[in-house]
Amino acid sequence: MTGVHTATVFDLDDTLIDTAGAWPRACAAFSAHHGYRWRPEDTAALHGNGNWAAHVAAVCGGRATTAEVVDACTDIILDEHAAHPVRPLPGALDLVAAAERHGPVAVATASPRRFVLTVLDALRLTTRMCAVICGEDVGRAKPAPDPYLRAAARIGLPPSACLAVEDSPAGIRSAAAAGIRVLAIPRHGMRLPAGIAHLPAAQARSAVEALPLLTRLHTSRPELLAHRTTAQGR
Repeated sequence: MTGVHTATVFDLDDTLIDTAGAWPRACAAFSAHHGYRWRPEDTAALHGNGNWAAHVAAVCGGRATTAEVVDACTDIILDEHAAHPVRPLPGALDLVAAAERHGPVAVATASPRRFVLTVLDALRLTTRMCAVICGEDVGRAKPAPDPYLRAAARIGLPPSACLAVEDSPAGIRSAAAAGIRVLAIPRHGMRLPAGIAHLPAAQARSAVEALPLLTRLHTSRPELLAHRTTAQGR
């Protein structure tokens, strides 16, 4: 194998699996028990927010701890998953399979371990991941670099030998701060903020469109990618 990158670290929610509505529903149900009416702004605040439980605890007026938020919301979303299993996003499993051809794969996510392992098992991805970094595993969540640094260390490779696949601005910041190149797949085709748009080495609108970009990033020298590749065009 001659590629620059030898490992791929995937975000989970809204990168590999469709949970855009599931976590907000769980958090809204929990906060309703504490007298808070969930708003669209709260849903937006959860996207890519490694400190999501702190946000929910805050809107509940401090009547619940972050640990209580994590436990209760995880119970809610797992109950929903049992009735209506979380689905992979179109092309996501093919993207994982393509990444495996270039080296080990891993997950770095802010979601709780109970949820992560349940979903990975349901998708038959558990044994294919050489590292699974969850919210409980780091002191600082995304956008801090800790999750991706921990993933690279667990894999046994330097960050420069890894490629991150991310959907959120916070996740992109995290991977970039860790010294890992990023393939961005912004959720629902969202436009990345001006301060983030320059960070990814490549960008696609979906996992399906990301497939050739992942292969290119794993097999091309960085100097040949001076102009960022994007499936969206300029």
